[in-house]
Amino acid sequence: MTTAKLGIRELVEFTLRSGDLNASLNSLNTALEGAQIHRMLQRSRGEKYQKEYSLQREVTLAGKSFLIHGRADGVILNGEATLIEEIKTSDAAFDELSDNTLTLYWSQVKMYAYILMTDENLNQVTLQLTYYRRTTEEVTAKKITYTLGEATQLFESVTHEYESWLKLRADLRNRRNESIKDLTFPFDHYRTGQRELAVAVYKALSLKKQLFIEAPTGTGKTISTVFPCIKAMGEDQIQRLFYLTAKQSTRRVAEQALELLAQEGLILHSITLTAKDAITFPEEADLAPEDNPYMVGYYDRLKPALKDILQNETAITRETIETYARKHQLDPFEFSLDVSLFCDVIICDYNYLFDPKVYLQRFFAVDHDDDNFFLVDEAHNLVSRSRDMYSAELSLEPLTDLIATTKNSPEGTPTLLRALRTMRRAFFKVAGPLMESNDTETVFNRPADDFNKAVVKLSDHISDWISDEKRPQTPFTKAVLDYYFAALSYLKIADFYDETYRTKINLGDDQDREITFKQLCLDPSAFLHDCLSKGRGAVLFSATFSPLEYYQRVLGGNEESLCYQLPSPFPPKHQSILITDYISTTYRNREANLAKIITSIKTLVSGKTGNYLVFLPSYSFLGTVSLAFKTAYPAVKTVVQKNNMSETQRADFLKAFKPDPSESLVGFAILGGLFSEGIDLTADRLIGVGIVSVGLPGLSTENDLLRDYFDAQGEPGFDYAYQLPGLNHVFQAAGRLIRSAKDVGVILLMDQRFASRRYTRYFPPHWQYHRVLHAANELAPTIEQFWKMVATKEQAK
Repeated sequence: MTTAKLGIRELVEFTLRSGDLNASLNSLNTALEGAQIHRMLQRSRGEKYQKEYSLQREVTLAGKSFLIHGRADGVILNGEATLIEEIKTSDAAFDELSDNTLTLYWSQVKMYAYILMTDENLNQVTLQLTYYRRTTEEVTAKKITYTLGEATQLFESVTHEYESWLKLRADLRNRRNESIKDLTFPFDHYRTGQRELAVAVYKALSLKKQLFIEAPTGTGKTISTVFPCIKAMGEDQIQRLFYLTAKQSTRRVAEQALELLAQEGLILHSITLTAKDAITFPEEADLAPEDNPYMVGYYDRLKPALKDILQNETAITRETIETYARKHQLDPFEFSLDVSLFCDVIICDYNYLFDPKVYLQRFFAVDHDDDNFFLVDEAHNLVSRSRDMYSAELSLEPLTDLIATTKNSPEGTPTLLRALRTMRRAFFKVAGPLMESNDTETVFNRPADDFNKAVVKLSDHISDWISDEKRPQTPFTKAVLDYYFAALSYLKIADFYDETYRTKINLGDDQDREITFKQLCLDPSAFLHDCLSKGRGAVLFSATFSPLEYYQRVLGGNEESLCYQLPSPFPPKHQSILITDYISTTYRNREANLAKIITSIKTLVSGKTGNYLVFLPSYSFLGTVSLAFKTAYPAVKTVVQKNNMSETQRADFLKAFKPDPSESLVGFAILGGLFSEGIDLTADRLIGVGIVSVGLPGLSTENDLLRDYFDAQGEPGFDYAYQLPGLNHVFQAAGRLIRSAKDVGVILLMDQRFASRRYTRYFPPHWQYHRVLHAANELAPTIEQFWKMVATKEQAK
């Protein structure tokens, strides 16, 4: 019988936690700093003190073997005078700790006591709770004598309570596994590539590997990755599947895949996690935790609510969570996280696994758990997202505003004002050499240590200011907390700073207000690998993952990870890919080539009446080209993407692409923008796509740093920093055209660089029939020939 591990802290917190939801400030007490404080106290304890004393006990709960384990911070073995110490570190004063917090602290060391007393045949021990208040360095130590009888009663009570929840989970899993036994693929047949994809995913899971897959549009990626994972779950290879996405729309696709399987008889619990800001009830927004009825007494109401939702629901969406949260008066975000502990499939944003500031500690605090498996959808988005997750910046402007607010607010104190001004001086001191030069930015490959120390001091002071007395929730305290949390995020990232980082200082036009310090992560691949290693394995997939070796490199793959490229399920000749070798769209040549661009767009549209999308690399160029086109061809109907469109405006833009149109429509949109990815305009709602330029990101210091970093690693820096991110935008935009087996159309690539070997070597296999046109007069007959071929095939059916 396989023995599962169960941490004593986890066991105690789940069974004994009661009272209010602890929504106190995030402490700066990082894992690194906490460990340093523990070591400092442990070193002072003497020779007989055994630090990090390992304790474990194997028990059978709900018919399954569990190894209950933990590490006491320190033990001095001395017969009946044996001492067990538990060290806790936080920012609050000891006398401000809630009764439940103290119960949890003491219960943890009491569980250690039971194991130690039974191991050493002792009748009693001395327990010491040592509390270190980080902000003041004050140490409080409390001792009690604890008997074996008391320890036995607590241990049995805690494990018995936990066993009842294990039985519930076991019953749910048994029902789940029984429903999976005869579960079949929810369609009559597999599409081209679907079976191969499902087999590859199942093998990666079984072999405990990370797999990178390019599966072109139409493969049916979601169901083909979810289905084999569910089958493996029924065999108890995994217990929990995380479906990680970048956008709300792809979360819905995952929900629909599970709905299809439920129609085939699948019974399991899935949950879709929603961001805290989006799911928090409106009436909670301005309430302090102690005044929030959804937080006060939260843990007293939680367990009945968990049983209620688990016994009555399976597909747990945002709406489901909100319904039960209101019914049981629970904060909906925290309730969703607590429910997720009992769910088999968790659909959520990338940041719940990868972001060091917000990852799900209840699942990923341990280094590895074979019960977890990860599916990462549209994983090309993770490249830039992950760099942002592991980067952080802190700016002077909001601090300057906060200083002015503090001076004018009755809530501002002289000590707080001094601390804020001290932080402001640190900005000017460290940025001084840059301000004396004629430059507006500087970059160096080491932490800004003096600046970081000032950030620590300010964070400590604000923490003290908040905890000195219970401050009401006012606009002023919110402004202070906003800057405090920005400082904490900055310091959190400082813990990760290594050779993959650069520090960048920027000056704005108003140097008295605009100074920004940024810790820039150029290569988060090692961090991503560590995150992916927290489970049994992972599959990262996308329709645009060319070249696979690039994505494997930047997304945390290594020599043991696997790659697989599926062919398109649609005939390559359903799309005519044309490259205009006679158009140059480099910045210096755009104006001279504008007439060629708009003429080529008109030629594309004239080939057949229908709907067309033309993508451009910037709003400025989009405005120039769309205006020139409308001026030259006013009879052609157009729609143009605007910056910061509302949901209604976005919907109206897409509604313009009507089926079976009687006149042609040209939509102008941004390459890499909201209409170039994740939209489905099937059949004759879209019959042509034009792409102007190769989509290179704009020249910038940060992109140049990326280029130089990868060059120094012996890798193609320009490709990684500029060419491949731009080309992915091109692939995504072109992918709007062929969405089903019946779709046909023309892709017009308007930039001579597309014809060079530098670009064609990265084209996916289903672009093999691309054609290079060397003169403008070749375009119209080529398009005409394509549509004649399509018509001939239609007539032959």
